[in-house]
Amino acid sequence: MIEVIAAIARWAQLAANLILLGSCVFLAIAGTDKRIFSALWARKLERLLPWLALCIIAGLLVILATTISQTTGNISKLLQPDIWMGIVKDTRMGQIWIGREILAILLFCVVFYICKVHRTRWHYILCAAIAALPLTAGSLASHAAAEEFSVVSIIPYAFHIILVGIWFGALPAFLLLILQNETNDKKTSVLNIETLKRFSLIALPVMMLIIITGFIIVDRMFDGNYAALVATPYGWLLSTKLVLLGIILIIAFHVRSYWLPLFSNYAQSGDHQAGRQGLRKWVLIEFVLALILLLLATVIANTTPAKHSVIEDWPYSFRFSIEATWNQPNVALQVWAGLAVMVIAVVMYQFGRKQKWGVMRLISFPSLTLLSGMAIALPPLTIEAYPETYRRSSVPFDAASIASGSTHYAEHCVSCHGQQGMGNGIKSRTLSTKLPDMLTEQHTSEHTPGDFYHWITNGMKNTDMPSFVEQLSVEDRWDVINFLHALSRGYQARILTPEIVPNKPYHQPPNFSYAANDGSRGNLQEFRGNKNVLLVTFSWPQSQERIEQLKQSYDRLNEQNVTVLAVPTKELSPEDLTNMSTNLPFPIITQGAAEISGSYVLLRRTLSHPDLLGRGNHPDHMEFLIDRAGYLRARWVPSAGESGWTDIDQLIKQVSLLNRESVTVAVPEDTIR
Repeated sequence: MIEVIAAIARWAQLAANLILLGSCVFLAIAGTDKRIFSALWARKLERLLPWLALCIIAGLLVILATTISQTTGNISKLLQPDIWMGIVKDTRMGQIWIGREILAILLFCVVFYICKVHRTRWHYILCAAIAALPLTAGSLASHAAAEEFSVVSIIPYAFHIILVGIWFGALPAFLLLILQNETNDKKTSVLNIETLKRFSLIALPVMMLIIITGFIIVDRMFDGNYAALVATPYGWLLSTKLVLLGIILIIAFHVRSYWLPLFSNYAQSGDHQAGRQGLRKWVLIEFVLALILLLLATVIANTTPAKHSVIEDWPYSFRFSIEATWNQPNVALQVWAGLAVMVIAVVMYQFGRKQKWGVMRLISFPSLTLLSGMAIALPPLTIEAYPETYRRSSVPFDAASIASGSTHYAEHCVSCHGQQGMGNGIKSRTLSTKLPDMLTEQHTSEHTPGDFYHWITNGMKNTDMPSFVEQLSVEDRWDVINFLHALSRGYQARILTPEIVPNKPYHQPPNFSYAANDGSRGNLQEFRGNKNVLLVTFSWPQSQERIEQLKQSYDRLNEQNVTVLAVPTKELSPEDLTNMSTNLPFPIITQGAAEISGSYVLLRRTLSHPDLLGRGNHPDHMEFLIDRAGYLRARWVPSAGESGWTDIDQLIKQVSLLNRESVTVAVPEDTIR
């Protein structure tokens, strides 16, 4: 019951705020002629504004009360003032709420003042600007702000909701003007028609901007996980909202292109009835649908976003994937042909309107053509899917998992798939199907981790691949998948050089935990947002000269906000560890070193040394530069013939470039996707 009351309160206060904003915008548009303010519809609308402002204040109070009830689990806590004060003072939600409430009270004062003075359009412009403030403050409590509390994340949401207010909030004023126009003389009717036309001119670009900002918000909430659109509560609600929005857009277009011109033409000739009833009916339907749309939006705003929703069981036997299908024979041709047919459907609709086809003909012919185009274009983009297709890994993408996966791969997979996953294992020639190259081809990016999980668990039908459900636990299977992705990403990372590409972070290195000779412990994630990391995998005594050079240059690196972590590729003897660590200013990782070096050696390939034969080479020494966001930005492999960071000044230069970057990027995912 509390949840229902909370949803109604959010919906009511949001609707009131949007209507107040849109009404003020409409009055400002109408107010180019001061006679408008004495019109009956304008006076009725003005009397409504203070009540809308009070509704905002009351709605916010109910929202806080229901939040306290849900948080404490006890409705009797509402009688304790200290609970209210604690929520308001000690939580970000409470601080945002008090800001919204103060702005709502300010808005009421401004509305009350305007209703008492001789009004001009500038009064309503000011009122609209102040009405936008509680909406903007409300965006601070949105999903976007919860993900990343920054101006960049909040602006699209705030802009979107203000634009919605300009369109949706003006509909009641639009209706009042139409209803009152029946009793007007011809001169007043012409004035009202000009107001409607001016609003209609801004309504189209406003709706386009609403759609654009909406797509920006949706993209952030899905973060590439668009399968959730048809497989999660968030997605189902959003799909319903999009269908409803499509219907509203069709009605709005019909009103603007047909009913408004009809109403305008007859109203100017003195016939108030012609077109008025049709215009009133369709605008009223648009407003009611918009109210339902707004209710859906408030429910969606309090539903777990798609990017955080878990799709345990994909309900369909197929999915769409441009990446996996586009290069297949005739796929591109079929898709372009289907799109051409869809364009023909749009042209057919426009032609039918000009030729004044009947309603059934105008709807059915273009619709059938559109569906035909979709039937041509979409099937080629589908591939087989499984219940586990969108299941997320339960194991982090880290060095320990990759090392474990490497062991399982060597035991169960090498004989068929080969040492480097190229499909050239000793048994590959005896199999009935050709095995994919999981190293140099985009196999791991064309299929989801869940696809791999299904194949390893159940085998692949119509192939020789068996099920490994008996041999590998759930965690072991995810380890193998992590290893395969690390293998493939390592090959894709061959474009890395000792020089960074400015403002282009993209490669996610494996995370790792460690313990070092100096007693320090930690993991790679701890340096995010704080330090650049120079990860050095070395052999002893082969790397002795380089370790000494880094030792001598450590102060310069430290000044550039760089932490050095040294990882031996082979276990050091106590004597070697003692000899090399004397007066060494950076730690030598001892616990976890084998897993770290084993996973980072997969990043050894360069464009000049792709290393595709046999088991592959394991360089004695490599260095990796990881930025403060956690992305691998540069790599030096001395054995590949790169002069690279032999000159410490070159390394310092790359770190300086990283330090000067101002680009904000998302933190790398902890699991593969």
